[in-house]
Amino acid sequence: MTNILLVTSSPRGAESLSTRFATEIAQGLRTRQGGIFVTRDLLGNPPPHIGPAYIHGRVAAAEARTPEQVEAVGIAQELVDEVKAADVIVMGSGMINFGLPSSLKAWFDHITWPGVTFGYSGDGARGLLTGKKVYLVTAAGGVFSEGEWAAFDFQTGYLRHLLAFIGLTDVEIIRVEGTVFGPEAAKAAIATSEEQVRALLDKAA
Repeated sequence: MTNILLVTSSPRGAESLSTRFATEIAQGLRTRQGGIFVTRDLLGNPPPHIGPAYIHGRVAAAEARTPEQVEAVGIAQELVDEVKAADVIVMGSGMINFGLPSSLKAWFDHITWPGVTFGYSGDGARGLLTGKKVYLVTAAGGVFSEGEWAAFDFQTGYLRHLLAFIGLTDVEIIRVEGTVFGPEAAKAAIATSEEQVRALLDKAA
């Protein structure tokens, strides 16, 4: 039995291709492997931006936390517990101003927790959330995987870095890109992603 966590974040709602394909992957994996399916919709239920209550509360003893700190740390703990419980994480991210949606950044700010999801040793930082598979779906109107715009992709590489920092290094990426160059280009881009998703699910069966 596989525990699957689906994290979606695009502000485009029903029009979002990152959400569409991430959802298709998560549902396809569940059909093939069974298990528990949890959705964290960061558009419908965005986490707050972190503030002093979280920063100070997460390092304070539980009994010494103020009510505001208890609430802030509780939000982070709920998000961390979802990630810890998952065997597979499927994440959708649509590019916004060359980077990831702010709601997804806030999610990472909550779960990137010293002593809980990463730690330090004599060899430097070490991620603690190991042994999980991640499928990352990134969407962009332009083409950022290669060519002159590749240097401006501050989404995919950054997400890989954040995931690896907390121990999630087994990451498979599905890019949906080049959809702003007219209807035919969009149709071709979507068809390519559909083929990738089918191949991915066939391999996971």
